[in-house]
Amino acid sequence: MQSRRIALAASCIVAGSLALAACDNKGHSHDPEPASDAAADGHAHGKDDGHAHGKDDGHSHGAVTQLGEQAVGGFTVKASRDGELKPGGDAPIDVWITGGAAKIAAVRFWIGAEDAAGSVKARADLEKDNWHTHVEVPNPLPAESKLWVEIEAEGGAKTVAGFALQP
Repeated sequence: MQSRRIALAASCIVAGSLALAACDNKGHSHDPEPASDAAADGHAHGKDDGHAHGKDDGHSHGAVTQLGEQAVGGFTVKASRDGELKPGGDAPIDVWITGGAAKIAAVRFWIGAEDAAGSVKARADLEKDNWHTHVEVPNPLPAESKLWVEIEAEGGAKTVAGFALQP
């Protein structure tokens, strides 16, 4: 009886190890802040998820809306969103960041007020040349809400840019 229990325990350990190895952390955020990395289309959008997120990525996020470009903290930041903004839904966001003397440690997006009250910050993943994630849209959407982009450089310095959401 004892040997059966040992064999069963060993089998469980091996099965658990295999399940963890298969996960390979693809599409997962390891940010200590709350993040929203799962898309409404049923799969995560990590940098190693095996597909591109451009116009021909095999799944539609809707029409692309350019949100503009601005220079902040030595960086040039250009942003766009896909599809319609629906309070309580999510918005696929793409941001291109160039320039800057410091290496980027993390990029986070949120929709709402600059102080992020009532919003969830989502850590973006670097794709080919842009940062991408799906951002939760607060419900209700506060008046004067914007897309906020926080760029954290190595060493902890943060730069924030705000973009009007556009109709």
